[in-house]
Amino acid sequence: MNKLICILGLLISGVVCKGQEILTPPLQAKFITRFPFKQYSGGVMVVRAQLGDIPDTLNFILDTGSGGISLDSATCAYFQLKPTPSDTTIKGMGGEHKVSFMFNQRLHFPGLTLERLNFHVNDYEVLSSVYGEKIDGIIGYSFFSRYLVKIDFDSSRLEVFSPGEMAYPRGGHTLRPAFTTLPIQNLMIRDRRKLNFNFYFDTGAGLCFLLSERFAKDSSVLDPKRKTFSTQAEGMGGRLEMRITVLKTVQVGPYRFRNVPTYLYDDDFNVTSYPFVGGLLGNDLLRRFNMIVNYPKREINLLPNSHYKDAFDYAYTGMAVYYLDGLIVIEDIIAGSPADRAGLKKDDVIIGVNYNFSNNIMQYKTVLQTPNEKVKLTISRGKELLMLTIKPASIL
Repeated sequence: MNKLICILGLLISGVVCKGQEILTPPLQAKFITRFPFKQYSGGVMVVRAQLGDIPDTLNFILDTGSGGISLDSATCAYFQLKPTPSDTTIKGMGGEHKVSFMFNQRLHFPGLTLERLNFHVNDYEVLSSVYGEKIDGIIGYSFFSRYLVKIDFDSSRLEVFSPGEMAYPRGGHTLRPAFTTLPIQNLMIRDRRKLNFNFYFDTGAGLCFLLSERFAKDSSVLDPKRKTFSTQAEGMGGRLEMRITVLKTVQVGPYRFRNVPTYLYDDDFNVTSYPFVGGLLGNDLLRRFNMIVNYPKREINLLPNSHYKDAFDYAYTGMAVYYLDGLIVIEDIIAGSPADRAGLKKDDVIIGVNYNFSNNIMQYKTVLQTPNEKVKLTISRGKELLMLTIKPASIL
């Protein structure tokens, strides 16, 4: 009995002594800088920065779906930069290929310089043609892993903090994704049936939601009666044929969205890492939250913003439009689509949409995002100038 009392006394004594240790308070996150970003179609964010000693300001997509940081090959050629060849292979939705690198570079934002960056070099011509502005690169893990990043879609401003403790705003919800170099979030989705699965949290994707065709088939999540429409999307390596439909429910933490536009992607190169990941959650849905992206603590805080109840884009035209050499050109027409029925053809040049003759591809796309409303297109076809009317369909 005495031995037992002594042992318990030692345990209690140990607890008391430990409780008297002086603990160092955790470091607080410190504000470093803030700067604006622009939103392109699909909610894609573009920030401006300077590379090394180059005085020009370059455009970079801010992308949690990128495992590093990259430069456009045309940007390197323009500034006579000489990348170092490598045997490193990267995979993207358009395929896989070896890449060169620009090692040990600096990137300057207002009030912040990132040192010791290794940019892989890739061809982003297709992204520049989608947005009508030069895309010089993509910023991903190499940036996010070093800081806490506040993204405010109400003000289109981004704030950067040093790693440390931060009080998240009241009224939001904190996700705790799995992390490789990319955040992977478990979501609830429902259509034919309900299930939980892993999806990439991808601010660089200009869409709401994407499923790999293999996941959609194996899970039987989609209602077999649901219609799908053939369409074209863009990924690393070029343009891709996909299908688009609507998913009845997508739930992110406690936030539930209904009738979410969803792309179906035939993932030949298994970019989505199926069967571990089923697809991705894109920024056309994520832009409805102001967020704090905290890679050091493996957390992402979401707070609904003024865009939370924005209507989704259900319009379907069946034509692929790109900005090429100063012209807005129709590159593809899906047979039987609204564009086909309107008499539009491949290589038609769009001069104006309704009374908008700005030659701004993003403004034109915005006008075409309203389903079941007639839109007048002024078209140049060879030496002819035509006025055609298209009525975008609804994917609902």
